[in-house]
Amino acid sequence: MADFKNNTAVDSYTNKDLYLNLLKHTLTYYLWGETFAPLEQMLHKTFALKLAYAVLKAADIVFRVATNGHIGLARRFRFTPENRLEGKDWPPLADTMIGLKRLDNIQFCIEDILRNKVPGDLIETGVWRGGAVIFMRAVLKAYGVSDRVVWAADSFEGLPPPSDSDYPQDAGDPHHTFTDYLGVSLQQVQRNFRRYDLLDDQVKFLKGWFKDTLPNAPIEQLSLLRMDGDMYGSTMDALVNLYPKLSVGGYVIVDDYHIEGCRQAVHDFRDQQGITDDIQKIDWAAVYWQRTKK
Repeated sequence: MADFKNNTAVDSYTNKDLYLNLLKHTLTYYLWGETFAPLEQMLHKTFALKLAYAVLKAADIVFRVATNGHIGLARRFRFTPENRLEGKDWPPLADTMIGLKRLDNIQFCIEDILRNKVPGDLIETGVWRGGAVIFMRAVLKAYGVSDRVVWAADSFEGLPPPSDSDYPQDAGDPHHTFTDYLGVSLQQVQRNFRRYDLLDDQVKFLKGWFKDTLPNAPIEQLSLLRMDGDMYGSTMDALVNLYPKLSVGGYVIVDDYHIEGCRQAVHDFRDQQGITDDIQKIDWAAVYWQRTKK
């Protein structure tokens, strides 16, 4: 990760290093910090809070009309560089919540893939606002790579309710209750790509639940599989359908390894497939490993 305070270090970087480091600090909103968030991003709403919010929202609509839309409801947000480095908060404005360390890991994996000519496309399953896949496309562009595709797989509607019949391991999982925050539309993600001038034919979208889209996804080969689906079922669907397409020398990144259901899916799949490749820690939440054999 670039140290923008150290002029000697900056002077030693190439243009692609400067571009990618600036992009990481932009995607995470690290450069500016965030002190306010839209009030509707409140994640835990009791009935009383919902009622209070409805009243405030109605007043806000009237106030917006009176002020030509220049004033809206917001709440304070506590930004710290440490949280954004580690990806420990749910940001109101940033295009990714994975933090700088996990973006560094994506860059490391892609650069190693390119250096060693590991064949295959790149995919993230669970993209939220698109920051990680935007960064994947940026790395390919920085290195002049035109023969690989970045795949963005997501429902673009949030996470599914737990299915007791399909994956009882997800019983009680609450992620589907955060749809107002986690459910980012396909159109919004595409707009985010455009803002960085990175939406082109090397970006493909798979819209829908993983159990429906991944089994028949038109992907021949992968060099990078990054999973950010939070739940046991979402993680297992990605592994079962996509790991067989991962080239030897390619990488698996698990963003939500700290979540019990996701971690259990990883180990259940690895045990079933006899995978013994070392799991490496990225930060407090995420891990990765490199595939060493078929």
